[in-house]
Amino acid sequence: MRILLTNDDGINAPGLVALEAIARSLSDDVWIVAPETDQSGLAHSLTLSEPLRLRELGEKRFALRGTPTDCVIMAIRKVLDRKPDLVLSGVNAGANLADDVTYSGTVAGAIEGTVHGVRSFALSQAYSYEAGAPIPWHVAETLAPDLLRKLMKVDLPPGTFLNLNFPHCEPEEADGVEVTAQGKLEFGLSVEERHDGRGLPYFWLRFGDRKGNYRAGTDIHALRAKKVSVTPLKLDMTDYAVQDAIAQAVGQEDLG
Repeated sequence: MRILLTNDDGINAPGLVALEAIARSLSDDVWIVAPETDQSGLAHSLTLSEPLRLRELGEKRFALRGTPTDCVIMAIRKVLDRKPDLVLSGVNAGANLADDVTYSGTVAGAIEGTVHGVRSFALSQAYSYEAGAPIPWHVAETLAPDLLRKLMKVDLPPGTFLNLNFPHCEPEEADGVEVTAQGKLEFGLSVEERHDGRGLPYFWLRFGDRKGNYRAGTDIHALRAKKVSVTPLKLDMTDYAVQDAIAQAVGQEDLG
């Protein structure tokens, strides 16, 4: 099995080290094409106005000056001589839950793999956001291999990928795996104004306390209950439930 690894935290991120350990427990044919620098929060973006510069760092290991989406495209279209059998994106520093998946470059890596018809999973590790708190990479490293072996056997429909989040607890404290839906979080960013050395203003986006709907069955609830969350996501964002109402509003016949 050929596995392609990417991430959004960059080629030197410790989460990529963890992901490589996970991947090598599944296969000897592991390729890495990851961003040269941190690309967190860039979602499913492409680099169209600047050149993509690729550096070979070792056998089957490449750094690209671009986004996670660029990395998967470059890997499949240029670096590899055939498509991978699996794309793994991560392991992200911090959970990717609820509405935040729309910002996530980690999730975007899995999206792009899915666009190319490759089975794709995004992996993220929850941790405490207190200053200096360590990220428990060993949780994902311990729990992911067996879970991935099981998920590889699932016949996913075209356009569907999986978003995996690992809880902030010791591996032996994890209370199993739950298949979840996306939860809902309030918008968590604020705009902080600062001033540079000449007194000119600049601005910084920063996260604050997050509130949300922690109802059972959601990814947020699962992680709070120390469970591994597996959320199936899909490329088709059509809201079929409201198609008929919109069709009637514009004078189109019922779509049913």
